Order: sequence, then structure tokens, then C-alpha cells
Amino acid sequence: METVTITMKNPPALYLEADNVSPDVFAGKTAAQIAELHVHEGNVTSTLGKYFEISGNAGATAADTKIIVKGDMKRVKYLGFKMTAGEIAVESSTDQYAGAWMKGGKMLVKGNVDAFAGTAMKGGELTIEGNAGNYLGAAYRGDWRGMSGGKILVKGNAGSDLGMYMTGGEMIINGNVDVHVCTHAEGGKVIIKGNAKTKIGGQMVGGDIFVFGTIDVMMPGFKPAGEQELEVDGVKAKFAHYIGDTGERHKKKKGQVVYGNLYKKI
Repeated sequence: METVTITMKNPPALYLEADNVSPDVFAGKTAAQIAELHVHEGNVTSTLGKYFEISGNAGATAADTKIIVKGDMKRVKYLGFKMTAGEIAVESSTDQYAGAWMKGGKMLVKGNVDAFAGTAMKGGELTIEGNAGNYLGAAYRGDWRGMSGGKILVKGNAGSDLGMYMTGGEMIINGNVDVHVCTHAEGGKVIIKGNAKTKIGGQMVGGDIFVFGTIDVMMPGFKPAGEQELEVDGVKAKFAHYIGDTGERHKKKKGQVVYGNLYKKI
């Protein structure tokens, strides 16, 4: 695997849209060619080389390419946009849409990410060593297609509205989460190792939510369905099982109504 390192040298005054920072776009290019790729600061189109020092050449394919991102990325959006293979390692925090529409490969952010990380993610692995903002793995604003595949791991806390319209994939939050988890979800799995607030699984019709800590307020549309001994992310424990959201229409499979599942560790 060939490695390209991009290092911030000229931080943007506004927010920088850097959707070309992806193994798919870098593949087959030299450092000089990568420097000529476009970026947007506000309504001005410029080049990657204006903002970053670039060293190393990319591999022949995305799968052969690793990108290391250094420097202050707090005003940089869309890193890893639509990537299908390869690797990205961001050595700081970054702004919105990290790993958005990701289909494959691995992306690591060693700091925090802002809102909409993993938007409509279809595959690959996104690991966030800090905290995640709102709408993690959710649908784009106005859309109904959220995360459908892949895996997101957040080692810190996450904001509100994570997993909105989720249909597949897996999300693990090691810390706490804010309100509105898996709103409108039709599938997938969300594991919350910390505490959750309110509106967990609202309008959910499929999928699984596991909460290891507390839930401030349980949604009234979830009905107790007994207790189960389960192994979740390597941890064996007893969980109280709830099904819901009973206020929604649910499809049937082999004559049985399919509900979303909420498991609360006892």
C-alpha cells in the first residue's frame, strides 16, 4: 500500500469542502497531480495544494492507497467522501460529513467529528476516537435513506439523531448519546455502552438498539417483552427486552409482526 501525507499549511478562513480527499480520487496520481485537485472555500474554487503540503504518491488503485491527514482539520468537511476502499487516518478533529456516503475501506479520526459523519454509509469502517456530533450514520436532510451497511465505532460520546432512517450496518458508542436514537429505523444495530436520554427508537419499525447504561425516559410506544441473556459486543449480560414502536405500522414475516427491538441491560 502506498501512502500520501497531506499536512495543513494554510488554514482556511472559512470552511473548506475537501470531498476529493479520498483514496478513490487520489488513486493513480502523483503528489503534483493531487495538489491540483479542486477544493471549495465558501464560493471560491481553489486547489488542494493551496492549503496542504503533499508528499508521497498514491497507489494504482484505491485499495492500494492510504492517506494520512495532519494539522488542524476543524474547518475541513467531507474527508473520505464516498470512499470505496483504501485507508484514511486523520490525526486531529474534523468538521462535518466525515466518511459520508462511504462504501468501503477504513477511516480513522483520532479526534472529534462534527455532524453528519457516516451519512447514508453503505460499507467500510469508520472509527472515531473522540466524540461524534449530531446525525451520525443518519440520512441526509430531507432524505429517507440512512446508514445501510458498514460499521461505525465512537470511543467517546455521540450527539442527537444518530441512526435516523437506519436500515442496516452496526454502530457502537462507547460513551453516552443525546436524544432521538434510530428515529424511523427499519434495520441495523446500535450499541450504546453509556447512558441515553429520551426518544429512543421513536417511529422505529425494525432493527436493534442495546443500551448498557440508563434511559432517562422510555418511549410510550415500546412494550415489555420479557428478559434475555445475550452476548453483545463480547459482553454477556441480562437485558430487559422491549418491542416497538407499537404506534407504527409493522410488516409481517411468516405471519408474525416484525417489531424493532430495544434491549436495556439489567
